Amino acid sequence: MFSALFRKRRVPDVEAALAEARALQRRGRLDEARRACRAILDAVPTSREALRLAGLVSFLREAHDELLLVADEVARRAPDSAAAAALRGLACLAQGRAGDALASCEAAIALEPSAGDAWFGRGVALAALGRPGDALASYERALALCPDDTATLVRLGQLQQALGRPADALARFERALALDAECAPAHGGRANALAALGRLAEAVASYGEALAIDPFLVEALINRGVTLHALGRSGDALADFDRALQLAPESAPAWYNHGVVLQALGRLPEALVAYDRTIAIAPAHVDAHFNRGIALGLANRAADARASYDTAVALDPGYPYALGQAAFARAELCDWEGYATAVQRAREGVGQGLPACDPFALLGFTDDPALQLACARIHAARRFPRSPPLWRGRRHAHDRIRVAYLSANFCEHAVGYLVARLFELHDRTQFETTGISFGPADEKPMLARIRSAFDRFIDVRALDDGAVARVLYDLEIDIAVDLMGYTKDARPAILAHRPAPIQLNFLGYPGTMGADFIDYIVADRHLIAAGDEPHYAESVVRMPDSYQPNDSLRAIAGRTPARQEMGLPERGFVFCCFNNNYKITPTMFTLWMRLLTAVPDSVLWLLPLSASVTRNLRREAQNRGVDPARLVFAPRVGLPDHLARHRLADLFLDTVPYNAHTTASDALWAGLPVVTCAGRSFASRVAGSLLHGVGLPELVTTSLADYEALALRLAHDPAQLRSLRERLAQDRLSLPLFDSDRFRRNIEAAYRTMVARHARGEPPRGFDVEPPRH
Repeated sequence: MFSALFRKRRVPDVEAALAEARALQRRGRLDEARRACRAILDAVPTSREALRLAGLVSFLREAHDELLLVADEVARRAPDSAAAAALRGLACLAQGRAGDALASCEAAIALEPSAGDAWFGRGVALAALGRPGDALASYERALALCPDDTATLVRLGQLQQALGRPADALARFERALALDAECAPAHGGRANALAALGRLAEAVASYGEALAIDPFLVEALINRGVTLHALGRSGDALADFDRALQLAPESAPAWYNHGVVLQALGRLPEALVAYDRTIAIAPAHVDAHFNRGIALGLANRAADARASYDTAVALDPGYPYALGQAAFARAELCDWEGYATAVQRAREGVGQGLPACDPFALLGFTDDPALQLACARIHAARRFPRSPPLWRGRRHAHDRIRVAYLSANFCEHAVGYLVARLFELHDRTQFETTGISFGPADEKPMLARIRSAFDRFIDVRALDDGAVARVLYDLEIDIAVDLMGYTKDARPAILAHRPAPIQLNFLGYPGTMGADFIDYIVADRHLIAAGDEPHYAESVVRMPDSYQPNDSLRAIAGRTPARQEMGLPERGFVFCCFNNNYKITPTMFTLWMRLLTAVPDSVLWLLPLSASVTRNLRREAQNRGVDPARLVFAPRVGLPDHLARHRLADLFLDTVPYNAHTTASDALWAGLPVVTCAGRSFASRVAGSLLHGVGLPELVTTSLADYEALALRLAHDPAQLRSLRERLAQDRLSLPLFDSDRFRRNIEAAYRTMVARHARGEPPRGFDVEPPRH
């Protein structure tokens, strides 16, 4: 503190000393400015200007006790002066009294309109009161009076940054650094602006400059960690968060961001600890509640995830994706209390143009393709804005068409099972294929099989999205095929960099991606009917049979288990649905319970995700007057055994609005008839596409009433069911759906058409694939 404020000493030229002290303060050299003020006040204890400047310096140094001492002294000596009012305003700010601070600063300005410190204090007060526009004007006025004041430049830059004007903010911070290269807040602010402008590597360097000056800047450590994580340097990010937590163990932002990085690294238990610490410190931290829900979902703790999402919605009903996730968590659990309301709120939010729901979740909430397109566009614009394109029109001259398939699912996954044979059959005289894998590198047979099927297989897990895009560009890929869309572990941002001239949405995601960097979606005439093209952001390519490839080598175990082994009754009709639990809606389940009631001794065979699902569905059956014991739940087994046990079922019941996809082709491959109801969207028409692909269009209905009537009729007509089974069994490999090489020829014809059109300089345009003659 100013322990010797009023001890009289000699200063040769007080005005010159004041000018020097002001210059030091404006350049941000606050310790030197403080010493200069002390020297003046030692000589002239009554110098009002020196006291006023000393108070401002104390405020900027956050030496609040010092500031209050000086403010009291000026108020005692000159209570009605502009200096007293300005210092009173700064003192109020130090005490968190923004309203009183504003009144005092405005009183100072009324007495002295050229009081730069009062205009500065007024700006700080207005910003604290949530009046950013007025604060901006006040800072601008302070800067006009004192153009080289680093404190004003920094505050103005911080406010412009908060207002979403990073380019303007950057100019302010760089001006401040030109005046004082050692101004740590200016380096930190510059780094924040650079990060907002996407100049991440420069931002990291600027945070480093700030921390070199002041290693204890917790905010700079946290922000650098966030930026390092965005650059894919998660290990370095964790080190910054660890350091921040050493300095500030109760920092909610440090704990939260620590959790985000741990979650991205798959270290879910540690991430959950970090989120829990965040919430303990800041119970209303909506980001932590929402991300905790995601982590719990990934850890297969859907009930806990639902509670976290509900809390996020309660804290902020408009929080991006929270409404949709709260509804989807209920769907995963088959917990339908509040389900209809949650789904309706999510749909309404999307209809209002809000990011209320993830596009994947919405597939199960509606079959309205227009709403799904709106949702996908909102999501794409928010999460995957187009980056500066790598490919800018350069023509590739290759002997073979270069096709790259991108996926995290080149493994024991539904998509892996479907595409493995296609990769093996590609015509190597005409196509060069590359697998871009960002999924697990396990030692299971499917990954080995898929890896060996490609000309080139690249594991890109360690690369960020931009670096993967550069790999594709450097390989001069002609066609980049996204096999994931918006499913779990997808990385659409790779193609947002436009590494290839032709980019496709194929197979993994049953709907539009709503992104302008995806050129085509692969469908068929059953999935996307003529006239429905406006509901898809991509140009529609219709395959002549089904859009879905299949593996004609898929093995079915030779042994069929006994019904008793599966918990099924020895006698009685077996309805089954092996779809994911989130596809089972209350409407579908009610219909199924009516079928059980109408078919004596029948059971419904399901594949539960968890004990919670089993418990919830048994309760729902009881509520609908059906003995819960008539629900039978199948354990998880390997794929050959799973396919074999389909022989124990009599009829597969599909779901709407999200159909069976791979599960439907599994059933048909195993010889089990599927009854479906075709809706309006891609996801709600897949099973119908597959049934046309096996020559059973009569099993496709267009209303739930017809679906129920057909299922009931088949349950009472064993001869017709036997006929359907026989039709599936007769020369199964000749059916279009299961003719792998036929599909290969068709998709290659599609690729050739795309490349030919591109070579002619034509933009992407939808077309129907003509089957090649052979």
